[in-house]
Amino acid sequence: MSHEASLRYRHLGIDTAHEYVVYMNAGCHICRAEGFAAQTRLEVHGNERSLIATLNTVHSSLLGIDEASLSVSAQQALGVQAGDALRFSHVPVLVSESDLRAKIYGQRLDATQLAGIVADTVNGRLSDLHLAAFVTACAGDRLDIAETVALTRAMVGAGARLSWQREPVVDKHCVGGLPGNRTTPIVVAIVTAAGLTMPKTSSRAITSPAGTADTMEVLAPVDLDLAAIRRVVEQTGGCVVWGGGMQLSPADDILIRIERPLNLDSDGQLVASILSKKISAGSQRVLIDLPVGPTAKVRSSEVAERLAQRLQQVGATLGLAVDSIITDGTQPIGCGIGPALEARDLLRVLQNQADAPADLRERALLLAGRVLEMGGACAPGEGRLRARALLDSGLAWQQFQAICAAQGGLRDVPHAPLTELIVAPHAGSVRQIDNRVLARIAKLAGAPASAAAGVDLHVKLGQPVEAGQPLYTLHAEAPGELRYAARYASEHGGVIEIAHD
Repeated sequence: MSHEASLRYRHLGIDTAHEYVVYMNAGCHICRAEGFAAQTRLEVHGNERSLIATLNTVHSSLLGIDEASLSVSAQQALGVQAGDALRFSHVPVLVSESDLRAKIYGQRLDATQLAGIVADTVNGRLSDLHLAAFVTACAGDRLDIAETVALTRAMVGAGARLSWQREPVVDKHCVGGLPGNRTTPIVVAIVTAAGLTMPKTSSRAITSPAGTADTMEVLAPVDLDLAAIRRVVEQTGGCVVWGGGMQLSPADDILIRIERPLNLDSDGQLVASILSKKISAGSQRVLIDLPVGPTAKVRSSEVAERLAQRLQQVGATLGLAVDSIITDGTQPIGCGIGPALEARDLLRVLQNQADAPADLRERALLLAGRVLEMGGACAPGEGRLRARALLDSGLAWQQFQAICAAQGGLRDVPHAPLTELIVAPHAGSVRQIDNRVLARIAKLAGAPASAAAGVDLHVKLGQPVEAGQPLYTLHAEAPGELRYAARYASEHGGVIEIAHD
């Protein structure tokens, strides 16, 4: 397409999150000449860069016939400014689209086909609709071991990869679905206090009230570049940082964004997601925590055992030693749900305070003990005792302070200005706690965007309660968010089920 067949960029500031969208007046000469219509996929050229975007047409004076606009993400990717020329062309035929259709019809994909799909995913050539179809085609158990290995390898190859001059490099990962299960900073402190190397790259919340990076950011900076991370690890042996800015397995971040709204489970994609991130981060030995419960991500021990076997098998094929541990996922771990409240809990554990949540402490000791054994820091079967000694002596707390100082300094935990108490409607004992609904309440209160917001849980399963006894406290930074959370809580009184004695 010639220079004359171009449109001037006009900034409208429309945020479509990650999706690249281009906007044109439906009557412009390019739409007419090229036969472009709403939802057409176009290749957009500008500022000596290009990307593929979905066309939305405007039937008003919002855009002139000689103008085009881009979604915020697309504008930032191209780096164009108001008045710059944008040129457009049809998207070339993608081999990955044909391979994707083959998977939809139940065919196995080889390593080359999966690598092509991953490359086009990362480069923005496949639309969210294509990716939703791919995720759906892989749901359930539709990826075999060979495909899972190939997908994992392709996801690693499509991004950056870290390497370390120390070994062994250990790591842990929790499959998720359990509010408040913020063991990672405690485990990193214990494990690195024992002399092992644990450069932990963590995620922010996607659909939960807090990710590990969100909680750690309450206490210290987490958005560090690679040079800063290497300096922290060299000084302390470990770190707890946000991994989103380092392009480690970027295809994983994209696929997770597609999977979440669909709420589809796929063993193969879950394994590829976890292991691609660990391999990209330079890990050599990894412990996977698999909480099992009716409202956790993994619902049964049978599913957990199958998942553990696949994790170990795929990891071994790719040179990664993987061990898994099945844990109790029937209720939240700790008391706090939300970045600041979870940070408060883990500090209480590290500081050996009397009011530290016992379940968070014991879960962290269990996991840290297994990592110590995997890393050769103690004999098999002695890991938990070694972890307890490091925690009880205060060495883990000293180590955590050193890590925070190296990352930019230990911060004070903020407190929410607004709270509301939710009490038991009648006497009895706690029979069930719905992890998902409780997490939803914490999000409505403002977590994780409002760091001090969330839920402070006051009861555990099996605990006897009296009528009017506190069950949990809502924490919020804004009156509107407190009202939303309180209203939702009142409509879901069964989130904590009290059985009559």
